[in-house]
Amino acid sequence: MKGIILAGGSGSRLYPMTLAVNKQLLPLYNKPLIYYPLSFLIDCHLTEILLITSPQAQGDFVKLLGDGSQFGINISYIIQPCPEGIAQALVLSRSFLQGQGCTLILGDNLFIAPQAASLIRRNAAANFTGALIFASPVQDPERYGVLCFAEDGKLVDIVEKPKQAPSPYAVTGLYCYDASATERAASLKPSARGELEITDLNRSYLKDGLLHCNKLSRGNVWLDTGTPNSLLDAADYVRIIETRQGILLGSPELSALRQGLISRGQLRLLAQKLAATAYGMQLLQLSLEDGT
Repeated sequence: MKGIILAGGSGSRLYPMTLAVNKQLLPLYNKPLIYYPLSFLIDCHLTEILLITSPQAQGDFVKLLGDGSQFGINISYIIQPCPEGIAQALVLSRSFLQGQGCTLILGDNLFIAPQAASLIRRNAAANFTGALIFASPVQDPERYGVLCFAEDGKLVDIVEKPKQAPSPYAVTGLYCYDASATERAASLKPSARGELEITDLNRSYLKDGLLHCNKLSRGNVWLDTGTPNSLLDAADYVRIIETRQGILLGSPELSALRQGLISRGQLRLLAQKLAATAYGMQLLQLSLEDGT
């Protein structure tokens, strides 16, 4: 299984902050926003990762992340000429995937979700068939794709941005697909807004009885950072956890160490390059501790 980060789009809900900067390059507390989905995929032990972004931003991402070798992974890049829906990411990824399944994560989503990472690792090892989506209860489900359940609890439909939500469960920006996803996505018809909708892709799996849904339990966190308020909320969450509990979140360096992709000595070298910052000092301290 390979990993895909969709980091394109115009970020219009964050204007004027994103008029000149890709939103996934904005700071989320002490790190670029892109670090958080990247570290999550590393936590899933996915070492072949494709980053899809706009023509204007690709060079900035390459400057920031390079080929990923410093994290013990391989990062490839592809341009999304025009944002035409989340499902378009699967079409663009055909040559990268080469018939393999994938985990797709949105570049502006924050997951601190060991439950999801563990499940993805198991699926990757078991030659997963079908599609897996992750759901979380939200206060404003009308902003998302929302799950519709029958009386027996069986998932029967996904409704995109409903005026009257059939449940409080929103589909998060994290998806696992088998090798059929690229062809399924390519066969979709654009919606009224001219996009290949991820909800339509998920419905195609649901129709075939191949869509699985995992409800994130308490202790697993999903935050969408697409608006100024939600971006600030996510930054506050990270700041509070890191400063009060001393737990480093969204660190690809630390995730790489924990997954055995880099050594403690390699982490120390990476930390020394950032030694003038609190983030670098925390990485350095962690590189000296046993059982990190």
